[in-house]
Amino acid sequence: MPTDQQLRDLRSELTLPGEEPPALVTKFVAGRGELRTLAVLAAQQRRIITSDRRSLLLLATRCADEPLGTWFAGLADGESAALRTLPALTTACGPTGTTDAPLPGCQAYPSYLAWLSLNGHPPAVAATLVANFTAWGGYCATLAGALRRFHGFDEEACAFFDFFAQPPTALERAAAEAIGPAGLTAPDLDAAREYGHLLQAYEGSFWSTLAELP
Repeated sequence: MPTDQQLRDLRSELTLPGEEPPALVTKFVAGRGELRTLAVLAAQQRRIITSDRRSLLLLATRCADEPLGTWFAGLADGESAALRTLPALTTACGPTGTTDAPLPGCQAYPSYLAWLSLNGHPPAVAATLVANFTAWGGYCATLAGALRRFHGFDEEACAFFDFFAQPPTALERAAAEAIGPAGLTAPDLDAAREYGHLLQAYEGSFWSTLAELP
């Protein structure tokens, strides 16, 4: 099976049919989201992105002589670009008096990605990230629209969410080319499913932790 088809199949497999968006996203879509919660999201993302960037660079180093190394390095560059958009989001939220202390439920995802950077098989990790970014990107696109509609956020304030709100096609195609025409082996696919289910659960923890803030 072609590599790009394997990645599409994995993405579909890890996307639960009829899965509802996180409660926090739904609240913002309904115009009931609080900017103080968004400020906490930005603070947590600053920690997440900083950690994820290092994890991706380590993965790039582990396969530095292969095309996949360049792919991981490109993702790390993207994390650096996303990090630069966070100050505008924080400023747009205004003075909220929120803390930037790490929240365990929000930091589970980067902790697991750090584990994968040391222990995961790079092709399986790449496949997992492509599948996971699809859901994340969709939520970001939805939030960007809601923030423009209900809070009057401009392009700069929405830049963080806009950055991730791109369709997965280009990333998926680049990953397929980096993995190569031989594709993912059966053990790779099994590992990607395992990694993917855990990453999805940890991302769910991120959203639920924010939704439960007092």
